[in-house]
Amino acid sequence: MTTVRDRAGPPRSEHVPVSVRRRGGAIVGFDPERIASAVARAMAEVGRAPGGLPARVAREVSEEMGAASTRPVSVEELQDAVERRLMAAGLDDVVRAYVLYRRRRAELREQKELLQVTDELKLPLAAVVVLKERYLRREPDGRASESTGEMIERVAHHVAAGEEVHRPGSSAHWAEEFAGAMRRADFLPNSPTLMNAGSRIGLLSGCVVLPVEDSLRSIFAAVSAAAVVHQAGAGTGFSFSHVRASGEMVESTGGRASGPVSFLSLFEQAAEVVSQGGRRRAASMAVLDASHPDIEEFLAAKSTPGTLSHFNLSVAVRDGFLRSVARRGRQRLVEPRTGRTVKEVDAESLFARICEAAHRSGDPGLVFLDAIDRGNVLSELGPIEATNPCGEVPLRPYESCNLGSVNLANFVTGGRVDFARLEEVVALAVRFLDDVIEVSRYPLPELESAALATRKIGLGVMGLAELLASLGLPYDSHAAVRAVGRILERIRAAAEAASAELAEERRPFPAFARSSLAGAGAAARRNGQLMSIAPTGTISLLANTTSGIEPIFAVSYVRRILGRHLFETNALFERVARERGFYSEDLVSEIASTGSVQGLDRVPPEVQAAFPTAMEIAPEWHLRMQAAVQRHCDGAVSKTINLPETATVEDVRRIYLSAWRSGLKGITVYRDNSRPGQVLSLRHGDGAAVSVAEGFSGGCASDRCSP
Repeated sequence: MTTVRDRAGPPRSEHVPVSVRRRGGAIVGFDPERIASAVARAMAEVGRAPGGLPARVAREVSEEMGAASTRPVSVEELQDAVERRLMAAGLDDVVRAYVLYRRRRAELREQKELLQVTDELKLPLAAVVVLKERYLRREPDGRASESTGEMIERVAHHVAAGEEVHRPGSSAHWAEEFAGAMRRADFLPNSPTLMNAGSRIGLLSGCVVLPVEDSLRSIFAAVSAAAVVHQAGAGTGFSFSHVRASGEMVESTGGRASGPVSFLSLFEQAAEVVSQGGRRRAASMAVLDASHPDIEEFLAAKSTPGTLSHFNLSVAVRDGFLRSVARRGRQRLVEPRTGRTVKEVDAESLFARICEAAHRSGDPGLVFLDAIDRGNVLSELGPIEATNPCGEVPLRPYESCNLGSVNLANFVTGGRVDFARLEEVVALAVRFLDDVIEVSRYPLPELESAALATRKIGLGVMGLAELLASLGLPYDSHAAVRAVGRILERIRAAAEAASAELAEERRPFPAFARSSLAGAGAAARRNGQLMSIAPTGTISLLANTTSGIEPIFAVSYVRRILGRHLFETNALFERVARERGFYSEDLVSEIASTGSVQGLDRVPPEVQAAFPTAMEIAPEWHLRMQAAVQRHCDGAVSKTINLPETATVEDVRRIYLSAWRSGLKGITVYRDNSRPGQVLSLRHGDGAAVSVAEGFSGGCASDRCSP
């Protein structure tokens, strides 16, 4: 006899099944709430108020199954019993909705079986496709040799081994905690951690910055190091600002230098070769200072479509240059090898060419070096001149970014943010990322030394747009910006507290005494950097949520998977539509024609307001949101300011200057259809629909934000 709680009354004793046999054969405990939830969802879909019926059906099915046998009952038996109860109640329309739901789930299982992947996590089909291609361990013939759940267990146990260094015998406990957070998609680490944990490669960092000095030896060493890093699935960042300008004398040969831009093709070709044999596209960031004599050649480097496809470009700018732009002053171009001023140019004209290039192709973005310097607590170790491929982690040479993101969409309960649970997961994530540094295997000794000296981590967030929609706050509103500021403030405080606790348990990071934190008398920390907001390209797909802090790019769209065109709809919007009774396949098809719900009579006004898409949000709101988040991040924020195709160069100029004045550490814009191969596009003609590439994860139309 087991106690069952009826939602409409007190708990009472009934016959219930002891356990349920899942389709894969696993035996799990019986949960009547799952039955009640499924019935409530079917009733909402046809516009019926659930009342006490879901709980009653769950109770009656429990009694029927429990009285019939003490053996584990199958999922199919439970579902058949639910159908019988609904038919007996005369709810034919609810039965049809329930049957359709079962049919959709069966089709999804069949599609996953075609992939030969066992998916205990019940992920979207697109996520399973990506997992098979890039993350799951494979047999020599390409078949997946682990399930989605086994991948989580592999990662959790490998990372938790770092606990043994500090407290022998504790790893099993922390492996269970880590696995639970990842299974719930409360937190997920960056892709190389998911791919490489427990593997021969062993590099778990998402990216590294490599030095490029003014010599062939340094340049080719950087190419070699980058190839090894890319092979492991991580990205790279470089500053080319120290390479002498084209036309400068090469003393050893008497010839003339070809300049930094000429060497980009070497890095590009190496990245292309590695990508062909790797598990995901190699991605790099090239940074050049605005004072470099070859800056105009750099701006034109990606003017030909398809050129340098593995590179994002950013111009490093300082406050002095931007003040000169504002007052129509001059900018010195300085030869980096000698410090000699080559010439002076009109600052406004140079800035205009930067904006024209960004308008044309999305490159370059800007890196605000003085803002980075002001936030660098380890400036004594040397300047920061480069970032990772998406710009969220400014790093010194050989430092790495060890990234992971908390899924904010999972922390809304009853229309409020569950801060207590959020702070618990943040603390767990900080511990996880610190253990990543411990167990990662670094392909170069310099990478290991740099990682251990500062122990930088980059805790970020994803699902922000869904969190706001759950709270009924339009992304483009002052209320949303204020709410996000408060949430990030709490996350930052929880991360600092967790890092301080780890410092007491394990010691502060070795370079702590040389940091400005120590000079200011701050509490010792385990980690030299704590927070960075990544675009979360693939992991947001796995978590079935929105990317990073980006808005929803399209509420519904068409994705080509396994040779079929399938409608996909934002999971939160679909849940809201079903619960409120306005969901239909026709509505999804209509939304997919534009990606937007604005102006649709069948969608309530307050729901329309809660689900604006990126192109419907004015650039100033993108900037305000990024600035609100940046104030609480000691790293940087990866954020794309999406612009319509009709945006002007002046729009780009205004955004770039506003970003500088807002205190951002970097900024990127992307004008719709300004780059070939866009991962999201609107197709016209019969059945016109927003169409996305197979691996699209919702960050932005360009692949810049999801390498």
